[in-house]
Amino acid sequence: VIRPEPCGVCGSRIRFGKTAIKCCQCQLLLHTKCREQCLSPCAPRPRHHTWPREGVLADFAPSTTPLVPPLVVQCVTEVEMRGLTETGLYRVPGAEQLVREWKRRLLQAGGALPALSSVTDIHVVCGVLKDFLRGLKEPLVTFRLHPAFLSAAGEQGSQGGAWGKKRLLLTVIPGAITDILDDAACDTALRHVVSKLPPANRDTLAFLMLHLLKVSRSPDCKMDVLNLSRVFGPTLVGHSSANPTPLTIMEDTPRQCKVVARLLSLPPDFWRGFVGTDQENLVPT
Repeated sequence: VIRPEPCGVCGSRIRFGKTAIKCCQCQLLLHTKCREQCLSPCAPRPRHHTWPREGVLADFAPSTTPLVPPLVVQCVTEVEMRGLTETGLYRVPGAEQLVREWKRRLLQAGGALPALSSVTDIHVVCGVLKDFLRGLKEPLVTFRLHPAFLSAAGEQGSQGGAWGKKRLLLTVIPGAITDILDDAACDTALRHVVSKLPPANRDTLAFLMLHLLKVSRSPDCKMDVLNLSRVFGPTLVGHSSANPTPLTIMEDTPRQCKVVARLLSLPPDFWRGFVGTDQENLVPT
């Protein structure tokens, strides 16, 4: 080792001059003493395809439905396998260096992802998922539909920005404005806006909502809808442009959380309508 790097199993640094083991397929770096703990074989990295370092969600999506990026599927599957008893899931940060390293490996792997079972800390896997979503060129709800999501959730045109039975304005298509009078109408409007998303964004949002509902129902995680909305609001909803002003950032923060909370209030069957029939295609092999 020429420069200190984290071990892919235990997470501690491999110091300068120490002997280490590096996988020639997925580039995983380990202490020699950690070799026996790395039980899952990785998949070789395909030479014909790698994902871009950044892009919109569709750039990472598969060619067959449901259009959920394999990286998202892999992270969610791993979290649901061994993270639903972990307190503060998605709230507790993973080691930043490990998060960056594993995100890099997964993006470079293209279609054949290395196993995440060798990542000891499940919070690192959560961090990879959040960092991937944050790193997209536009948020999951897209710049174009961002105002419509805020409106449907009761966050634009409402009195004081509060939820409840207040008069809202929803602009789904420029020039087309619809009055929303109550919670039921808000939910209907939100479903409509979700259906307007690009297919990859819509399927991925549905997949994530079903996952976050599972997390919210876990008593061990202690992450209810409010807590998850605070974590994922900025990540999934973001802003309406790539370069928001400081004032916009400040104003958008509570709105983002309320949009995610509204999305999580929609029934699971609504989300299953986008990914449920093809759920078996989402399980990584």
